[in-house]
Amino acid sequence: MGESDVRVLSPAEHRQADELFRRAIFLPPADEDTWAATAQRVEAGRVLGAFVDDEVVGTALSMTSALTVPGGAELPAAAVTGVAVRADSTRRGLLTGMMRYQLDDAARRGEAVAVLHASEAGIYERFGYGVATRTRSVELQRAHMRSSVPRSGRVRLVTQERARDLLPAIYRRCRTGRAGRVHRPDGWWPGRDVAMGESRTIAVHSDDEGADDGFVVYQPRGHSSTVDVRDLVAANDLAAGELWRFLVDLDLITTLAAFDRPVDEPLEWLLADRRTCRTTSVEDDLWVRLVDVPVALRARTYGPGDPVVVEVVDDVLPANSGRYRISSAGVTTCDDSAQLTMSAAALAALYLGDQPASALAAAGLVEAHTANALTSADHLFATARPPWCGTNF
Repeated sequence: MGESDVRVLSPAEHRQADELFRRAIFLPPADEDTWAATAQRVEAGRVLGAFVDDEVVGTALSMTSALTVPGGAELPAAAVTGVAVRADSTRRGLLTGMMRYQLDDAARRGEAVAVLHASEAGIYERFGYGVATRTRSVELQRAHMRSSVPRSGRVRLVTQERARDLLPAIYRRCRTGRAGRVHRPDGWWPGRDVAMGESRTIAVHSDDEGADDGFVVYQPRGHSSTVDVRDLVAANDLAAGELWRFLVDLDLITTLAAFDRPVDEPLEWLLADRRTCRTTSVEDDLWVRLVDVPVALRARTYGPGDPVVVEVVDDVLPANSGRYRISSAGVTTCDDSAQLTMSAAALAALYLGDQPASALAAAGLVEAHTANALTSADHLFATARPPWCGTNF
């Protein structure tokens, strides 16, 4: 292998990087419409290329984003995507070079966290990423709503053109209601529309005062009696219930297949027969990397519990390594003896509250030094609802 390096690609090289990425995941090059939509989310200065002998053989990009953390604060984030190394150049350190460059760049930009969706689960822990949210997919077969589900407002169909104006505003209203949600930039929406095609249908829910507070995007699966629910966002349980009522009442449909749903969504309780809802998978969703550990820890709130001193070991970003005293009042750095020791990846898995420290300790990912430290951490990091992302990027 020849000499290699990583650098920022110029705008003239962005489409070449996109083609490299698409071929790495066994997709053909983007057609003009697809590239036009993709280009809207690509930011100058944030597309990396890994070069060997002046030939680009790897790429990774990030987007300016924000992550909702427990307590409702929005933390500046780098949304990482488009990561690939050409098949003839893998396992030679090129991915490591791009990941380190990207994390350093996020730190320089003041982005306290980085987030991504992993194509393979075994890739990103070594760079300090941890699984921070999960998602489930479900199928509803000939389902009917329970009569006790409250009614609220109305659901109306909107045109695709009208949806381009309405949906971003509704999503912004809903985003801060749960940890794990990420910013959808203006350039995100055209890419989703092109990927789904013209068969998509959009319905919007408005409350009793006429304010829009939820939407659903769905499409038929070929010529079958199955409808795929691609995006359902609601500001509250009333709006969510009405959108699901609208879907199960669709004529000529026997099956609803929904993807990327919250693991705690009470679908079974909404239905007259809970067995008409079947979970088809539960998978890791958003992976989080704490780029600036003290800033990220201080951005979220904590539950009631005894304070705990956590020692973080971060081999990729050594400035994060140290001891942090975490309590319901906040987070401070300290020199006290550690009660728990964990890697940056383990801390990321705890960060949004999806998994307790005791579960990670059972897997050997968190080391406890005092008797009650795990119980304290479980209480401090716990959230009222599991985090959920629900946005692919």
